[in-house]
Amino acid sequence: MSSVLRPATAGQDVPTASQYRPISTHLAITPPVSVVIPAMNEAENLPYVFKTLPDWIHEVVLVDGNSTDDTVAVARELWPEVKVVKQHGKGKGDALITGFEACTGDIVVMIDADGSADGNEIVSYVSALVSGADFAKGSRFANGGGTDDMTFIRKLGNWALCTIVNRKFGARYTDLCYGYNAFWRHCLDKIDLDCTGFEVETLMNIRVVKAGLKVQEIPSYEYLRIHGASNLRAVRDGLRVLKVILGERSNRRALRRRARHSPMLDSRRGEVS
Repeated sequence: MSSVLRPATAGQDVPTASQYRPISTHLAITPPVSVVIPAMNEAENLPYVFKTLPDWIHEVVLVDGNSTDDTVAVARELWPEVKVVKQHGKGKGDALITGFEACTGDIVVMIDADGSADGNEIVSYVSALVSGADFAKGSRFANGGGTDDMTFIRKLGNWALCTIVNRKFGARYTDLCYGYNAFWRHCLDKIDLDCTGFEVETLMNIRVVKAGLKVQEIPSYEYLRIHGASNLRAVRDGLRVLKVILGERSNRRALRRRARHSPMLDSRRGEVS
């Protein structure tokens, strides 16, 4: 079995074999992985979410958005060691920020609670991070990805907003408004999240680029929500995303200077260029 881990720094102990977490026959890691799941009244969907989560993850952090159903009870039955955190504010952004603060793992994975994402893909995200990326960004439109859950209007809006971000901030994203991502926890100190709604994913994507972090896109397939209705409103939330984009100041010149002095990961190929 081969192993991949972050390089040890001066004075840091070298991990022993017992500290490795086997992921597959070809990969083992030392960093603990936390999975954050924001949920509000998702009791019917959680069985589908939890059954795809790999057993090697360090912890599951469920952020309960004041559910009135059995969301918390179902989560504890499915994953007895689940860490349940009560959300005191409102909105997906607020829920994620609350969950991130509760994480103890070195790697943080964010995934939706509606059953639309496949937890088996987490290995691809983690592999990208331990191979050198700072931020592993899920994409439904990268080669190998796809979606069953977007209307033509939403696809058009996502493409338009993604194009604006790419041009304004010098990014090379193929998807913008997607909630399946993973990153090293220390990245939170550099992106300083401060929004409460569905625009949180866009804000993360912009500030990751502005911070000069290494990004690798991960092809991901989005399935239909299994039960219930989404709180997403295409026009309302699309306008909030646009407001975030326009409100962020571009620093493309600084990024170009930094790119000339350090290699960046090609988000399309997953290679160092």
